[in-house]
Amino acid sequence: MSPSTPEPLDSLAPPSRSRHGLCLLAILGLVVLDLWSKSAAFEFLAEANLVRDDTGHDRYPLVGNWLGMMRNLNYGAAFGQLKGIPTALVGLRTVAIVVLAVLVFRAPRGQGLYLSALVLILAGAMGNLYDNLFHRPFDHEAGRPFGPVRDFIDVYFPGLRWHFPTFNVADSCISVGAVLLLLSGLVGGKGEEGSENEPEVDVGADPEGPES
Repeated sequence: MSPSTPEPLDSLAPPSRSRHGLCLLAILGLVVLDLWSKSAAFEFLAEANLVRDDTGHDRYPLVGNWLGMMRNLNYGAAFGQLKGIPTALVGLRTVAIVVLAVLVFRAPRGQGLYLSALVLILAGAMGNLYDNLFHRPFDHEAGRPFGPVRDFIDVYFPGLRWHFPTFNVADSCISVGAVLLLLSGLVGGKGEEGSENEPEVDVGADPEGPES
């Protein structure tokens, strides 16, 4: 009877508590950074000497004309989508946070890229949801049940007279996390494909063949 090949234990072992703790610290750190940067940027822009560009936006230039800060209150999702259905938007963000938290908690070992992507997206979603639930600016639009997300990073292309939609640290976390999630899928897919193409080897077989 030939011995069976043992399965690798690293990918089957449950995540450790220490890893859960590190993920929690990373998420909290990113959320704090997002909320602090929003508050600091809006406070600075309230007193700064803003420059009006050729499209009529009042902004504070940082690097030439293409990178600056601009105060923007976004009642929708990315690119202002779902602005007309705020309850559905907040509901989707809440469900996404719950699902992402479960995925982070259950992510197997050996999936660092995948786990990093989930942590970034979860932190970004939490930062923006905080604004919806707890931030009420002095110029809050009457009749809206939830607050707007504070955006302040502005990228402008003078030659095209076009602004990239203003964003914040939470949006950056979500965008980077989405890219990492895609990369983790590609890397994981290649790994699985490579393992399927490898020939099976019977470790109990005699390499010199059967005796005559």
